[in-house]
Amino acid sequence: MKPTLLRWIALLWCVMIFPATSMAKVLPGIDVLSAQGFASLQGKRVGLVTNQTGVSASGAKTRVVLKKNVNLVALFSPEHGIDGTVGAGKYVASRKDSLTGLPVWSLYGPTRKPTPEMLRGIDVLVYDMQDIGVRSYTYVSTMAKCMEACGDAGIEFMVLDRPNPLGGDRVEGPMVEEKWRSFVGQLPVPYIHGMTVGELANMANAKGWTGKRCKLTVVPMQGWRRNMTWTETGLPWVQTSPNIPRASSVPYYAATSIFGSLEGAALDVGIGTTNPFEMAGSCGLDAALFCARLVKCGLPVKPYLRSEFGGARLALTALTDVNLAAINVHLLAELQRLRGKGSIFARYHDPDDILWKVYGSTSLRADIEKGTAAETIIAGWARGVQGFRGSRQSYLLY
Repeated sequence: MKPTLLRWIALLWCVMIFPATSMAKVLPGIDVLSAQGFASLQGKRVGLVTNQTGVSASGAKTRVVLKKNVNLVALFSPEHGIDGTVGAGKYVASRKDSLTGLPVWSLYGPTRKPTPEMLRGIDVLVYDMQDIGVRSYTYVSTMAKCMEACGDAGIEFMVLDRPNPLGGDRVEGPMVEEKWRSFVGQLPVPYIHGMTVGELANMANAKGWTGKRCKLTVVPMQGWRRNMTWTETGLPWVQTSPNIPRASSVPYYAATSIFGSLEGAALDVGIGTTNPFEMAGSCGLDAALFCARLVKCGLPVKPYLRSEFGGARLALTALTDVNLAAINVHLLAELQRLRGKGSIFARYHDPDDILWKVYGSTSLRADIEKGTAAETIIAGWARGVQGFRGSRQSYLLY
């Protein structure tokens, strides 16, 4: 038999025995900690910040795994609750966990930051939740507040690292001005930052973004590379919140969440449908004309009509070669052009200023209203993005 044929037979055998998904398998921090025998947590009273996304590669819930192997004494839940079923922005109450019998302290109720009472009797606070790589998603803000509380109390803080679903190379969008830092923009990073939660924790702690520095440990993943998006990790996706049901929802959130934050302007991003964030439109909008303008901007769209709304349905993946954050600006700029007279921001009267907190600045309104080209607005992000790429370098783990 010829050597070339032998090599092809060997390759085919390997593919059959070791499918691509298993060869690309990533082990999140909880699996690495488990492989270490939980040594760093032995003899300590452990608190855990988690929700339904805190799972091992096999799908076992982190809070159940830790309850069996260490002295886990309390749980802490973020926005959407420990099971991820509470709606966006809705109050989350403290309660007892049905799986472990432990108390669950809410960090999206009366407080966003663990209180001294909540931390009493805890030696180390562990964080294990799946982020989506976009600044306005609040799970990283919860992490930052927990780091702040641990720094104040002199308690250890441990992050079990997880993949960034958008990969580690994509860095896009505006920075956040200091006055607009909030729970939907707690850390001064670009809108799409390209970092894992462990890397963000390292950077935030070193730069003092969370106040007094805490004693931080990051348990890194095994097998993750910066150019990996979620589908390449081999990990199952757990719905991170009611409107991020699939890993494929993440790039859509990045592309339309700023647009959708324009409260009071009768906009539609698909919330309430089975495809949240995959569309962008407005009440009474000419969908065909809107899409025609967006296609000229190089965006992959097609028209849609839903009830009284019309607009553009997007076609994106984490690998789509387009600036995801920039899509938000194109949507707003083209909507303003079609509206003609009158500002699309005229009906925006949100007492919480959510749009400026999400975008990071009020400059967006002034630019859109005076007709500044979307490309010019987007180009204005470059300096911040470039500076961030340089400053994050020493905190990257992969």
